[in-house]
Amino acid sequence: MSVKKEASGRRSVQVEVEVPGTPEEVWQAIATGPGISSWFVPTEFEERDGKPVAVTLNFGPGMESRSVVTKWDPPRMFAAQGEGWGGSPPIADEWSVEARGGGICIVRIVHSLFASTDDWDNQLEGTESGWPGFFRILRIYLTHFRGQRSAMMQWIAPAAGTVPEAWETLTAALGLKGVSAGQRWTAPAGVPALSGVVEHVTQSPRNALLRLDKPGPGAAALGAVNYGGSMVTLNFYVYGDQAAGTVARETPLWEAWIQDRFPMPSEPSKSE
Repeated sequence: MSVKKEASGRRSVQVEVEVPGTPEEVWQAIATGPGISSWFVPTEFEERDGKPVAVTLNFGPGMESRSVVTKWDPPRMFAAQGEGWGGSPPIADEWSVEARGGGICIVRIVHSLFASTDDWDNQLEGTESGWPGFFRILRIYLTHFRGQRSAMMQWIAPAAGTVPEAWETLTAALGLKGVSAGQRWTAPAGVPALSGVVEHVTQSPRNALLRLDKPGPGAAALGAVNYGGSMVTLNFYVYGDQAAGTVARETPLWEAWIQDRFPMPSEPSKSE
């Protein structure tokens, strides 16, 4: 990974992925609210006179990111620009779909900003490093669930110990310790219904991607990260006409399980 630097001061990173589907099908997945929500984070497009003018990504409570659409050329390319991170210059995002032979397309995302120093290069590289995991979910969606309705459950919970210890705790609890890509797997008793095929697993970064048949057809992205302390992340994408009902039924079960396994730290007691 590296930041491309131009004489004008523009700095950019680029990530791409090969996915199945026609340009029109892929465009629906990367340039509509329901499409992006089916593999990334809950997303809404604002429209005026039938044309998108802004896009809002919801990364969690208080973590919304709104960008103004600056270019719109379906099904080939759109671009948007929003506020930077923590005082950085504005960030421009350019999405493109390039048709290849055999029903395959290349999805490409370019993030760029203008700066005279290297102060923001780490943020660009961090953004770049996060896309491959989400692109794997996009590939699962377009391969197995293209065009289906979706609903999502997502949690981030504090975990005791180091990030490796948090990952050990999560994978042991879910029966995922030692599994390999391509292996069928079912969570043990005491875990809400969860089973499917392991699509990807890695120790650096520590995450796993599962294609689910229970609690319904979908995908689960699990991980352990350092986010001001050790955290575990659980993102479930459920597909099909029953997706919303499945999420409504399963959410309280997972909330109880997560609270039991990864309880919020208690406030230190005050001595009298």
